[in-house]
Amino acid sequence: MSTSLLEIVDLGNGEVVLQRAGEDAPPLLRIQFSDESRMYVMEHCLEVAKAMIQAGIQATAQLTDQAEVEIEEEVGHETPRVLH
Repeated sequence: MSTSLLEIVDLGNGEVVLQRAGEDAPPLLRIQFSDESRMYVMEHCLEVAKAMIQAGIQATAQLTDQAEVEIEEEVGHETPRVLH
């Protein structure tokens, strides 16, 4: 994926999107707050969405690191090849 700036946009209808800045492409991520949940978070929907996105990024990084370690462990347990 190419490097681009991302922006978090509060659409004002209970939906917050993560999108590439300056592009008309569909959002990369949508977070939609129900009317009931908006009553609980009040005017803090954007801050809650930011925290959710950050948690998702951190979880993805941890899962990626775990997968890399598992692959390295699997590769390390292969039987050695003997060349004559």
